[in-house]
Amino acid sequence: MMDPTHEPVAGGRLDAEAYARNFADLTPPLTRHEAFVEAERCYFCYDAPCLNACPTRIDIALFIRQIAAGNDQGAAETILSANIMGGMCARVCPVETLCEEACVREHAEGKPVHIGLLQRHATDAVMKTGEQPFGRAPSTGKTVAVVGAGPAGLSCAHRLAMLGHAVTLFDAKPKPGGLNEYGIAAYKAVDDFAQREVDFILSIGGIELRPGMALGAGLDLATLQADYHAVFLGLGLAGTNALEGMGEAAHIVDAVGFIEALRQSGNKAELPVGRRVVVVGGGMTAVDAAVQAKKLGAEEVTIVYRRGPEHMKASLFEQELAQKNGVTIRHWASPVGFERQDGRVSAALFAQRRPDDAAGSVARTAAVPADMVLVAIGQTFVEAPLGTATVALSGGRILVDEERRTTVPGVWAGGDCVAGGQDLTVSAVEDGKQAALSIDRALKQAASQADRSVLPASLAGVAASAASLAATAAAKLGL
Repeated sequence: MMDPTHEPVAGGRLDAEAYARNFADLTPPLTRHEAFVEAERCYFCYDAPCLNACPTRIDIALFIRQIAAGNDQGAAETILSANIMGGMCARVCPVETLCEEACVREHAEGKPVHIGLLQRHATDAVMKTGEQPFGRAPSTGKTVAVVGAGPAGLSCAHRLAMLGHAVTLFDAKPKPGGLNEYGIAAYKAVDDFAQREVDFILSIGGIELRPGMALGAGLDLATLQADYHAVFLGLGLAGTNALEGMGEAAHIVDAVGFIEALRQSGNKAELPVGRRVVVVGGGMTAVDAAVQAKKLGAEEVTIVYRRGPEHMKASLFEQELAQKNGVTIRHWASPVGFERQDGRVSAALFAQRRPDDAAGSVARTAAVPADMVLVAIGQTFVEAPLGTATVALSGGRILVDEERRTTVPGVWAGGDCVAGGQDLTVSAVEDGKQAALSIDRALKQAASQADRSVLPASLAGVAASAASLAATAAAKLGL
């Protein structure tokens, strides 16, 4: 039997203990004492800058004060009332460029309060109880279709359920969760956390999940508009950008698919990885793919990005994480092709420039040896499922207003599929929440208008009945 460590692309490069160690929790949770000590570092600022830096506007100073007072349950409710996916956001949110970057201690000392870890401490505590801290309002009799069970869709569905509406949640995948389930590094959300959080969200009731149902494949927008009082689209980005020549050699694959296969695998040893892996791209997906390739046993992993480190969408924390895990990052190199041997990729070719090269200058071609190439150069919105609906787009994504209303009456949208977003879980959660509040207002306004239109007719009926009774009484009295 061939030793997998000598194969160009193979699984089983490590022993079971190494796989378990490599894919353990990236950042272990705080102990109760550690959480208390960290909470005491907070200045509890009035008009706290960290709150303004949070897309969901969690009252950070308040929940940290609650942790310091020993009230983890109250802290969790403060967090989840603003961000129902506060548990996952505590794990994957780039806090180093949001709330923690805005922290007063960061500016004064270069050591911010560890807001993300404190948020995880509180939300983990309430999830361990198995109790849903929020209840449903009395039923409104209104129904809403939510298409897409990712962060935006789940956030929208939960808020609508809280407000008393009946929600049907559709998703193309067999499991809900969107990118939280399929598209982030396994070491960021261990112990099936994505599904545990989904179960927590759905436990409020009033949400019917229908997996395996995709818009444009047995499900169309016109029918949803006819069958429901409102529709929310949280479609995400189903397409991926490709490089020319990807299909001409084996082991040149989409990084999103690579990460999904890894996340859904019950045995990491079954996943094939190259001895030498090149990742093309500079975002979070590129880093997640590269680090996980290294953790699967790849000997050499190189991220190649077309511009400088300051231009990478991956945060500085993520870039450093990659380097600490043995990943090399090369900058100012644009992909131009591949070399092949026996039908398999043997190298990725790049046009290498210097940062100070003038535009249009001739670049030298550099070959980076590779047994596997993972392409992570962005995802795209797929318009086709919208069918003939006249949903306006902007920059290739759905155009929405501040309330997340599309140009089609009765249809809202949010998350990565909408124009102008940040492509972050926390931003998608906020989109879903704001859309739900807007849907609620619209449904209540429509009901109020309907009541007013019925009222004159009702009063006319009452008047007619009164006149009839008066006439009958007069007849009996001989008047």
